[in-house]
Amino acid sequence: QVQLVESGGGLVQTGGSLRLSCAASGLTFTIYTMGWFRQAPGKERVFVAAISRIGGLTSYADSARGRFTISRDNAKSTVYLQMNSMTPEDTAIYYCAAYRTSSIETSRADSRDYNFWGQGTQVAVSS
Repeated sequence: QVQLVESGGGLVQTGGSLRLSCAASGLTFTIYTMGWFRQAPGKERVFVAAISRIGGLTSYADSARGRFTISRDNAKSTVYLQMNSMTPEDTAIYYCAAYRTSSIETSRADSRDYNFWGQGTQVAVSS
């Protein structure tokens, strides 16, 4: 049974930082591109960042580029999202997702490509 379990969410002030983690189990982690998405209240789920199977390729939404960093530790089957300089617009539920691919260096921004999803972790940024 595949499980993606996010952690690290919480309440932070504007300008603060959070580090999200997503621990994967029940799958061969190294054959999956991993992504982070978020869904704000009343809005659709949108892409935040993605990282290729061995971490050589990363991609970011414009809203995340320069402030967020995605990384992965394949030995721990875990993907991370370091979020800095946060603003109230970053308030959302953050989800990690796994996309199975034969390509070592590919990332995906389309949520429809992803095979598995976590339950999400709430992030709130106060002004």
